[in-house]
Amino acid sequence: MLEGKRNGNSFLDLATIVRQIYPLPEASLSELLACASLCVHPKGFHILKAGKSESDIFFLAQGIVRAYVLESGKKVTFWIGKEGDAVLSLRSYVRNEPGYENMELLEDSVLYCLRRKDLFRLYEKDIHIANWGRKFAELEFLRTEEKMIPLLFTTAAVRYEYLLKRNPELLQRVPLECLASYLGITPVSLSRIRSQLKKP
Repeated sequence: MLEGKRNGNSFLDLATIVRQIYPLPEASLSELLACASLCVHPKGFHILKAGKSESDIFFLAQGIVRAYVLESGKKVTFWIGKEGDAVLSLRSYVRNEPGYENMELLEDSVLYCLRRKDLFRLYEKDIHIANWGRKFAELEFLRTEEKMIPLLFTTAAVRYEYLLKRNPELLQRVPLECLASYLGITPVSLSRIRSQLKKP
């Protein structure tokens, strides 16, 4: 089982991450874990780059990652992930085609990698792992929907309060400009919202 410590710091083991998605019998879990590899990358490293195909799935054991696209020379962040989250290009995973996004580590990070070809082989031979893969895909699509709908129907202040409630640690771990971009506003607007919320 892939688990342990790096430089004295503990990180999430893959079995815990897998079970959070969908429970597996021990034999199926062991087969899935046997296909995984552990990788360590520094802050600033790009797991995925736009225009390239990266069909494998990564899970964050330790660290922070953001997904962004380049728009008029600016990095527009549309997703931020932390420990336990999956890092993947859905286009590459589903269609094996080049993705449109960049995935950049915002901290020194530890990740697990599951190869697409190994996963698809396991899907064909083990119904439990196939069901896990289906549940994983469903959760990823839900994640996309949950991010998109608030951008259409809520104010920036409401989106910030929601982020504060669900992921308060991101305020200490993610640069202000990345958070502002993720919320669909400017850093100045984000600073103004934070100041207003602090007022009694």
